[in-house]
This record gives sequence, structure tokens and C-alpha cells, in this order.
Amino acid sequence: MTSANALANLASALVSGSVKVVDLSASLGPDTPVLYLPPQFGKNTPKVKVHTISEYDENGPFWAWNWLELGEHTGTHFDAPSHWITGKDNPQNTTDTIPPQNFVAPVNVIDRSSEATADPDYLLTVESIKEWEAQNGEIEAGSWVLLRSDWYKRNGSTETFLNADENGPHSPGPTAEAIEYLLTKGIIGWGTETVGTDAGAAGGMTPPFPAHNLMHKANKYGLASLCNLDQLPAKGAVLIAAPLKFVKGTGSPVRAMALVPA
Repeated sequence: MTSANALANLASALVSGSVKVVDLSASLGPDTPVLYLPPQFGKNTPKVKVHTISEYDENGPFWAWNWLELGEHTGTHFDAPSHWITGKDNPQNTTDTIPPQNFVAPVNVIDRSSEATADPDYLLTVESIKEWEAQNGEIEAGSWVLLRSDWYKRNGSTETFLNADENGPHSPGPTAEAIEYLLTKGIIGWGTETVGTDAGAAGGMTPPFPAHNLMHKANKYGLASLCNLDQLPAKGAVLIAAPLKFVKGTGSPVRAMALVPA
């Protein structure tokens, strides 16, 4: 099949509905949960603020528009390698320099929703990934790996989404060894349904925040606060996640989506 035929077939499949588009993004607004770091880690991202410029009034009689205050890493968002100190010197490490081809890739979805429901501090291990591969096939180079935890169902409440107590936040994520293993597979990025790409307790791991530390050191990408991973197959979907082309951007909110066989 030629490239032209492949694109024509995809276009026909989208029109016919045999390929559907699944929205993987949470709504973005003033109530969007944002990550809160312990004081020793510095400043936090502010909440989203929406400011009206005009709304069919004396400030603009025929149009409505707003200006926004928000962090690069707010809501469903893309992490560029420059987001972390380990990736700060990598080439093409900011949102305006990443090759656009990297924003579209096959996706592997590791479903550990039952485990995360039973234990909010669930950690994905190398053994668990290998078990998934034995059932679904090898993780391919150049593909995304996403952890399905069904955590997005908590997104309506900042308190339940961040799930913090006096001992810190409690949310699922990967072990450092799991990220190291995925990097040996040559993946393009790692994503989760939680507020960040690491587990809630990742600040105490070695290295701290291993998904950030190791993925960005390898010049790979992250996706956080994803939704609706329960609508994706383990394999066979295509992920589209394009950050805004901020100059020297360390990340960006995204409208992530997946193309899925109906």
C-alpha cells in the first residue's frame, strides 16, 4: 500500500466512523487541579485564571475573547525534556524545537486500574510490564506507553485527585526500574492519568521523581492528567499530543486524542 493510499484509507475510515477519535484530555479552567509541591521543592504552579477582554460589549461589540493565566504544566499537559534539569542540555528539548513527527505515535496502554483502585500508592514494576508484554506483545520503539489507573475519574475534585494527607500525596506511578526498562525499549514517551507523570510518593524515590528524571534525561516526553484511557485498546491506537509552540517552552497544556478502531 502506498503512503497516499494509506492516508486516503484513514480519511475514509474517519468519515465512516470505522476509526473513532477518543478525547484524552480533561477540561481546562479555574477548577483544574494543579500540582502542589512540598516547600523544599520551591514554588508551585498557580491556578488557572481567565480574564475577559470583551464579550459583545463596549470593549468589543461583535466578539468575545479572553486572556489566560496558567502554568505550562496545567491540566492535561505535555512535558518537554527541558522541564527537568537532567534534560536541560538535550537538543530539540523545548516545545518549539521538538520535531512535529514526534507528536503522533502508536500507543501501548498498560491497564493497572484494579491495582490502583485497591492501592492508591500502586507502583508499576518491570515484572508487571513484562507480564503485560507476554499478553499483548512487545512494546515497540518510537511508541508511547501509558499507565491506565482510572485516576481521571477523580478529576472533578482537587482533593480526591491530588489525594494528599499529612504524609504527602498518594497516587499511582512507575518505579525507577520500570522507567529504565521502558527506555531500553526505545519508547518516545510515558504518560499517566494523575496530576504528574510520577507517583505521589516519587519525591522520596531514588532518583527523586524517576519518570521525570530518567525520561527527560533520555530526551523523551511525558503526558499527565490524561483521561479516558479505559476507551483505548492495549495496542492498536495512535496517540496525537501536540504542545503549543511556546518559544523555549518546557511544556504545554494539550488536547490529547487517540485514533482507535471502532
